[in-house]
Amino acid sequence: MPLDRYGVLRGTLSSHFRDDAENPGQWYHVHLRIAAVGQTFEAAVDVDSHNTATGVQWKSLRIPAAMIGPVPLPPAGFTPLASSAASGAIDCIRHPRLRTWRLFWFSPTWNYGVLPADRQWRWRFIYRPWRSGDFQQATAALEQILAVGAEIVVWGEPYPDGSPDQLPVRGVHNVHQNQGDPVGSPWFASSGTWQDGGVAVRGTDGYWQVFISKFSTQADKTDEAGHPL
Repeated sequence: MPLDRYGVLRGTLSSHFRDDAENPGQWYHVHLRIAAVGQTFEAAVDVDSHNTATGVQWKSLRIPAAMIGPVPLPPAGFTPLASSAASGAIDCIRHPRLRTWRLFWFSPTWNYGVLPADRQWRWRFIYRPWRSGDFQQATAALEQILAVGAEIVVWGEPYPDGSPDQLPVRGVHNVHQNQGDPVGSPWFASSGTWQDGGVAVRGTDGYWQVFISKFSTQADKTDEAGHPL
């Protein structure tokens, strides 16, 4: 079955810091402090497994504001989301702006945003693979998009765990891909589609800088239950 709870946290980034590299526990995180609706929330973004050989992979993407999701972003604070393409959830494999291959509609005579008179449109594939490295490289990639005072959106599982009406939510964790775990993994049963974690920070140009991550053991192709193909 998928995660018990899933949703999105929206607010203003007030600070961020790393786990202690000398004593991070099983997982290494970058912690975000987010101000919203008169409260301070936390988001713990996974950037590696510390006590295993499991590596981390990530993508950093620049996305136009109008294309961050199929529905408008919710108001500030935490909003529960259904695990579906129409709810505002994200899926690292299926979301058209996050997936590795994206079909892009363009014109060879496109000129600085001016619609060409001949309308000779073409299809083009864009390849955006996962990058691989250690926790320091993944952390640097995430920190590169973080700007204190900027609007920030984080998808993940809220805590404390429980039903959606057990508030207040103090923050979100499992901010990484939440599907594709191998058979026999402790997380195989909680895999599911449209429940992935990620971070998006709005730049001064209106574009969103997006960071998503996964563990190297997680598949990049899954079935409709979120299990590896």
